[in-house]
Amino acid sequence: MLLIAVATAFLFAQQKPAADAGVTRATLDNGMRVVIVRDPLAPVVTVEENYLAGGNETPAGFPGMAHAQEHMAFRGCTNLSGDQISAIYAQLGGFNNADTQQNITQFFATVPAADLDMALRLDADCMRNIIDSQAEWAQEKGAIEQEVARDLSNPTYKFITRLNEDMFSGTPYSHDALGTKESFDATTGEMLKDFYTKWYAPNNAILVIAGDVNPQAALAKVKELYASIPKKSLPAHPAINLQAVKPESFTLDSNLPYFLAFLSYRMPGSDSPDFAAVQILGDVLTSQRGNLYALVPQGKALDTEFGVAEVFPKASVAYSAAALPAEANAQPVIDEMRKIMADYAANGVPADLVEAAKRREIASAEFRQNSISGLANAWSDALAAEGRNSPDDDVDAMRKVTLADVNRVAKQYLVDQNSITAQLKPLPTGAAVASSGFGGAEQTTAAPTKPVELPDWAKSRLVALEMPPASAAPTDVTLPNGLRLIVKTLKATPTITVIGDVRTDPQLETAAGKDGVDDVLGDMFSYGTKTLDRLAFQKALDDIAAQESAGVHFQLSVLKQDFSRGMELLADNEINPALPNEAFQAIKPQTAQFVAGRMRSPGYRAGRALSMALFPPNDPTQREVTPQTISSLTLDDVKQYYAKTVRPDLTSIVVIGDVTPEEARSTVEKYFGSWKADAPKPDVDLPQVPPNKPSVVNVPDPSQLQVSVDMSETIPINRFDPDYYPLQLGNHVLGGGFYATRLYHDLRQVNGYVYNVDVRLNAQKTRAIYTVTYGCDPQNVLKARDLILRDLMDVQKENVTEAELQQAKALLLRQLPLAESSEDGVAEAMLARAQVGLGLDEPQKGAKQYFGMTADQIRLAFAKWIRPDDFVLISRGPAPK
Repeated sequence: MLLIAVATAFLFAQQKPAADAGVTRATLDNGMRVVIVRDPLAPVVTVEENYLAGGNETPAGFPGMAHAQEHMAFRGCTNLSGDQISAIYAQLGGFNNADTQQNITQFFATVPAADLDMALRLDADCMRNIIDSQAEWAQEKGAIEQEVARDLSNPTYKFITRLNEDMFSGTPYSHDALGTKESFDATTGEMLKDFYTKWYAPNNAILVIAGDVNPQAALAKVKELYASIPKKSLPAHPAINLQAVKPESFTLDSNLPYFLAFLSYRMPGSDSPDFAAVQILGDVLTSQRGNLYALVPQGKALDTEFGVAEVFPKASVAYSAAALPAEANAQPVIDEMRKIMADYAANGVPADLVEAAKRREIASAEFRQNSISGLANAWSDALAAEGRNSPDDDVDAMRKVTLADVNRVAKQYLVDQNSITAQLKPLPTGAAVASSGFGGAEQTTAAPTKPVELPDWAKSRLVALEMPPASAAPTDVTLPNGLRLIVKTLKATPTITVIGDVRTDPQLETAAGKDGVDDVLGDMFSYGTKTLDRLAFQKALDDIAAQESAGVHFQLSVLKQDFSRGMELLADNEINPALPNEAFQAIKPQTAQFVAGRMRSPGYRAGRALSMALFPPNDPTQREVTPQTISSLTLDDVKQYYAKTVRPDLTSIVVIGDVTPEEARSTVEKYFGSWKADAPKPDVDLPQVPPNKPSVVNVPDPSQLQVSVDMSETIPINRFDPDYYPLQLGNHVLGGGFYATRLYHDLRQVNGYVYNVDVRLNAQKTRAIYTVTYGCDPQNVLKARDLILRDLMDVQKENVTEAELQQAKALLLRQLPLAESSEDGVAEAMLARAQVGLGLDEPQKGAKQYFGMTADQIRLAFAKWIRPDDFVLISRGPAPK
């Protein structure tokens, strides 16, 4: 699929007899609006505070002021220091963040339902006052500038930024809420305090609480904590005076492995009565039965998409996009897309696609209720960003959209005079450059972080650790054909999600000289089945508003009433794919061209350099897909690979939602029961590998402003080694809890070298890789690396403090119930455990390990397995200095 992040999502709500069923609303005397949405999916709650100020409200010349103020809320509020805020959120599970959009700033936290009052206390404290000291800003400025450098290193982000400048010239929409290094360098703590004083007020905020809560008790707690915060006299929001779009074309360099071509159009915004028709039009134009997607089976594009890049109250931006091989001439495809859009504008869109889009959007409203944080975000965006009464307003509006509405919007807006053309052209990088190293790391031991003294109201709840409650066990059976079926009943909405995975490894199962056969096979699953051709199959899915994909990873999202038909279609696609010759003849040359471009891309070269440094020369991971191996493939090669690898005795399926185990098993057996494996099971487990030797490689990437750094090493354990648990607990001392953990404290809070630093242990059945990743300016790569190695060595030499041990345990233990707050997350986690060979009750078993673990165990595990001198360091971007 296209690698472009759509900046805004369509918002929907569950169909209910009454729009406010399960919803409690109130407006406090100080003007703060409160909406509480009860969802008993899991014992979890999300608190989302929405301030009605964002990029639009920033002073002239300071486009990132709202974004900077968002950051400063984590550096200290009325009665809490930044260290205390971070420590409390870490011990609540670490699921908290914020974002700044064009017209709103959002702060959100997902915590166990029993801890709702603590999340509210933290939020209310920052509504009362944010410190905004010059000293704190001086430290945070480096981190936020790294966030800017990261985003401006992303080609699609650069495209959106340039597009907004051209599409909305002369308005606040023309500058992104992210900000610039220049504006941050000129910003002061005093300026931030002025922005806070003007805009952060209860009468300029909407508080949304969603999850398994008692609404009246929650509202009482809100009144207790927020009612005494005084309202303010608010400034006027800036006027948005749109000018006519000036058609133009531009080209940007890209580090993507493929060419992207865009036709972008200004559309009505969320304030417009035509906004619902815009959403339906977008669905119609991106349909796999539409003329835009037809460019893919015709062999003219690798993929296509019609989407919405930005949504503002007064306007939105939609785009038609095509992905092409890196060396392709984009102009013919741009001309084709222009003709397709012009034809739809002149002659209208197919009526059946409009009805299919409406069914799909209404069904999507049901699925969006299957995530507590997603539900809070849907309500927040509907009320705060769009000014709706509830997300149901969007669904109701789309339900009323007519074919005439869609055709009128297409005719008015899909015109050349309203369009901007853009191309993201891959810029091949130079070869990876090896180095003897960047100098030795400091061998000193860091002083342990000073313990954070928590306020009494937090200390009384957080100091005592508790085992998380065990969730209801799923059913787990193996069918006669070897297929493993896992079922979990959750009746939050009348929906069912199915995800499946076939254990396979192309590096072990592909015949010599046929590398890439799995890529070609994966693309061919979208071409229908032996009973339904591509268009007929897509229509069958549209008729039941289902989302489906097949392959070695497959999924189905379907309404309960259509579960049987959805499973019939999924099984038909998985077991009886058409694999037509005409599709193969289109896919093979395009895949070969794509691979040629990918091999020249900096992302691929960095990944390849890492693999070559970590693993022996004869390791299966060193196999490489090339244009030559793709070109050598025949359709028989693809069919033979399918027959060998896609088999029931290596497949696990998870069914989750409004379905009983008996219903699920009966339906799965009906449609998947005849699936048989005719050959012995292939070996799909990679061999063990020895510890790697150290090396340093830089992969040039001219399009990046900052350096992306991957520090990795192999360690000779697997997922079943007892030391997996102390290593993971130690990782939560090092990272995962923002300023409260050592790496974030040292690299971001104190020095401002990085925006993110991630530490992880990826342990599978036969091997494990320990990795730390970060991004920073070239002159700080070595400084950051030395701090990381220093912190790792400290954990090896000295026991972590009691406070750190308690916090890391709390972080891990509270994360377990939070992982149950999304149906998709629950299903994916169960599937991953099944495929690696872990018990489905692994979270509870792991919790017992963490609960009783000692600081000695962490120190000994890190001393035994982590080798600070043996890291492979792969940097991508400007050469480190």
